[in-house]
Amino acid sequence: MLGAIIGDIIGSRFEWHNHKDKHFELFTNDCRMTDDSIMTFAVAKSLLETGKVSERGNNDYYPLLARRSVTYMQAFGRRYPDCGFSGAFFQWIVSDNPQPYNSFGNGAAMRISPVAYAAESEDEVRLLSAAVTGVSHNHEEGLKGAEATAIATYLASCGSSKIEIRTKMEDEYYPLDFNLDEIRDFYGFTTACQATVPQAIVAFLESTSFEDAIRNAISIGGDSDTLAAIAGAIAEAYYGIPERIKQQALPYFDAEQLTVYQEWVRFTRN
Repeated sequence: MLGAIIGDIIGSRFEWHNHKDKHFELFTNDCRMTDDSIMTFAVAKSLLETGKVSERGNNDYYPLLARRSVTYMQAFGRRYPDCGFSGAFFQWIVSDNPQPYNSFGNGAAMRISPVAYAAESEDEVRLLSAAVTGVSHNHEEGLKGAEATAIATYLASCGSSKIEIRTKMEDEYYPLDFNLDEIRDFYGFTTACQATVPQAIVAFLESTSFEDAIRNAISIGGDSDTLAAIAGAIAEAYYGIPERIKQQALPYFDAEQLTVYQEWVRFTRN
């Protein structure tokens, strides 16, 4: 979870002003949390609250998680309305009767990382991802982008090698037959899962550290905060996050966000 949020914060100042180079200051006064972080908090909160009243394996767990996901995405979204939501998703946030709207936007993938830490198997990752994602992004590519991100994060957290993660991604989700140097000159802005998630996965696969994964993701341009959030989520699970980067990121949290994060840390340590 924190890896996604850090990626979002660092990438936020480059979303509309792409920086196609790996050399830049990580944190500046121009950095902020965007919708990527806000919805990641909402997913984490949904998992925390659902787990307090039901257990995975119960018949009511996944429908309850879906309902709680709607509740907390709307609640967090309404509290932070100016964080960069797309028009369509913001209408979903403020709707009195929010329904999935066939979206394949990369919002499905940017928010999904908490499910990788709540699951105990790949099958559970898939079920959790579908429950959280399908409430809004129910297009095949939206569901796939979220699941691929969650599975890659889960595998990384379980000690899988990069070769194993790449093989899983290529066998079940996306061709990864490119490298970042090949696409950097022409890759442009898009919010589609199918044109964002593979690039973020490769940014992780080509990295040498958590920080390097973030720098890789930002260096290709495009939707920089979301690319860095997705790559950061997987990189956190694989490398961990250096303490100095954690300490630089935490001042961007407000009191409510910090409370959710601290509860999440306690949950993942149990």
